[in-house]
This record gives sequence, structure tokens and C-alpha cells, in this order.
Amino acid sequence: MAESKKGKTITVEQTGSPIRRPGSQRQTLIGLGLNKMHRRRTLEDTPSVRGMIRTVSHLVRVVDEK
Repeated sequence: MAESKKGKTITVEQTGSPIRRPGSQRQTLIGLGLNKMHRRRTLEDTPSVRGMIRTVSHLVRVVDEK
């Protein structure tokens, strides 16, 4: 497997509930490691993670970028 670049991370926090949202948005939150309000996850900053954040941007917020 290719080595990932360490040092580039992004922290996201869930601010909205997936209740009454399409199932794909709920699955995207789970893919990001979020499933309850105000949970935070520090993730590797990759284009795929950025796309997932953009998909559920109304349910999450970016807390920190390093």
C-alpha cells in the first residue's frame, strides 16, 4: 500500500441530525466516523474525505485544518 502523507489532517464536528435525511447522507456521516451530535473526528485530508464533507456540509462543520 502507498504511504499516506502525515501532517495533513482535518477535524470535523457533526452539528446536524441525520433524522429525516436521505439514507445516503446518513451513510456518509457513518463513513466519516460520525453518528451522534457534537462528535468530532480527525481525518486525513484527502480529496475523498473532502467530497464526503461537501456532501453533508449542512450537517457538519470543519473545526480545524492542519
